[in-house]
Amino acid sequence: MREDIDKLVAEFRAPITPIGLNLFWIVIVIVLADQVTKEWVLSGLKLQLGESVKILPFFKISMVHNEGISFGLLGSGGAMRWVLTLFQLVVAGLLTWIIFRVRRPLLGIAFGLIAGGAIGNAVDRIRFGYVVDFVDFAPIFPWVFNVADSAICIGIALLAWFFYQTEREAKAAPPQM
Repeated sequence: MREDIDKLVAEFRAPITPIGLNLFWIVIVIVLADQVTKEWVLSGLKLQLGESVKILPFFKISMVHNEGISFGLLGSGGAMRWVLTLFQLVVAGLLTWIIFRVRRPLLGIAFGLIAGGAIGNAVDRIRFGYVVDFVDFAPIFPWVFNVADSAICIGIALLAWFFYQTEREAKAAPPQM
């Protein structure tokens, strides 16, 4: 665990890299995709809270207001709305700082997805006081989510893969003398 933290600190202190500059676009694309799809659901489909449009037997677009954190856990009304929003923006800022400095693309992609998702959901909390969720795969998956949530989950999975790969590489490397 300590080695993983040391690796992140090393990435954090590095100078801005060309890879990092290119990977920053992931943050922008995720925020735009998230906000455009939410606007489409709100203004294009004009769904009201609790309404759904069935697309396939296992997929529908459903309007849900998520006041909590991931998948509606831990409601965040009142002051918690702003605490959670500030937390999301601070984390996104730190991850973006790291993205500009990464030397390994997989790490930058993972952090870009997480940062973009955090910013997308923070924008909703600022605008509405809740996060707009609409992707509904019930009964296959019990929670309704959005593009930002998907990006965060994929980013976390890629981050876990990054640490798994770097540990495998370290074990495969010959011992240093």
